[in-house]
Amino acid sequence: MALRSWAFVLAVQDLDRSARYYEEVLGFRTAWQVASDWRLVEREGVRIMLGNCPGMPPASEIGDHSWFGYVEVDDLDALHREIAARGATCTEPADKPWGMREMLVTTPDGHRLMFGQELARK
Repeated sequence: MALRSWAFVLAVQDLDRSARYYEEVLGFRTAWQVASDWRLVEREGVRIMLGNCPGMPPASEIGDHSWFGYVEVDDLDALHREIAARGATCTEPADKPWGMREMLVTTPDGHRLMFGQELARK
């Protein structure tokens, strides 16, 4: 038995706004759209399902529960330059004592996604 395809699933307040952020700022593309309630955005195998939930509290109001993923990349500084130039809300990449260089990205809904690169591979 093998587990295969996966995606993060996020509730968002405004589906169109959120999808635009992932596409225009973070460089994802829309892989599919189902009716007016769901979109799947994808970039290099990282998939995020966005569900339209306008009546629910935004992730910015749920504190530590707004963290949803950790994605390893092979060139964190290049990714930072790319998305920061397009207006991403993100931290500067920083070396961590656990052997990773990391950058936090926060979406318009307040979801937080960490990108990291092993320092040994830098």
